[in-house]
Amino acid sequence: MAGLLELTNLSRRFGDVTALDDLSFSVPAGQVVGFLGPNGAGKTTTMRAIFGLTDLDAGSVRWDGAPVGAAERRMFGYMPEERGLYPNMLVAEQVAYLGRLHGMDAAAAAAATGHWLERLAIADRAKSKIAELSHGNQQRVQLAAALVHDPVALVLDEPLAGLDPTGIDAIGEVLLELAHSGRCVLFSSHQLDLVEDLCESVAIIDHGRLVASGTVDQLAASGERRLAVRVEGDRQGQWARALPGVAVSEIDGGEVRLVLDSGAGTDAVLDAARAAGRVTKFVFERRRLSEVFREAVLR
Repeated sequence: MAGLLELTNLSRRFGDVTALDDLSFSVPAGQVVGFLGPNGAGKTTTMRAIFGLTDLDAGSVRWDGAPVGAAERRMFGYMPEERGLYPNMLVAEQVAYLGRLHGMDAAAAAAATGHWLERLAIADRAKSKIAELSHGNQQRVQLAAALVHDPVALVLDEPLAGLDPTGIDAIGEVLLELAHSGRCVLFSSHQLDLVEDLCESVAIIDHGRLVASGTVDQLAASGERRLAVRVEGDRQGQWARALPGVAVSEIDGGEVRLVLDSGAGTDAVLDAARAAGRVTKFVFERRRLSEVFREAVLR
């Protein structure tokens, strides 16, 4: 299975608000692509535009080089952030019904429903009403509904929100399997550590514009030098805050992540750390996705 989902020069205004500003990026087959941005950046508008739920002022959505229309959208799977399920309908009936809307016959829809409910560990709730499920199990049903018709591309808006670690692991595993089988997978999330683990590449937008994109490895390796330092008994990194050419980027459990400009020497940093206490960690590290994100949206 192969395909390429391309978003080219998307623009959309709502009155005085520019939701999408000449936005372009692509989602190749075989990859999980993280779609990131602060609240109100235009992520949901972009996803809705892929499915024709938001009109565009300019730009195009293309699949394998051809404009996306109704026939192509029937091959895609969509999981909106807002709950899109009928609360009083039984789980299995709901998923099979949505499969039928994608053109599946009754037997195929029932078989696929059984497969995905089992795969997502909610087969025991097949005869429960949606309203009777926990938030996490409703998320699993919503994902099953997006997958039941075996889509070639999957677009997920905050699929990991509100899930416990077990649910996150289960859904993450499914997304990776789908990508490795040759599907396009695009999903948004504010949980950047999870995105970093799951995604091969990311697209970051702010105010409807693309502000950073590339593989996670490329973005992590770019930029200024970074040091992770831990000084026993110091959890705030006060020793580093007055060093010339050194900025404190993050503090995580007493580990201080520093950004060094071109003129800063590591010997001076090490001397300052030793003066503050026993140094238990002093290593160069690549950028975390959270650092890439903050730098991109705060330019």
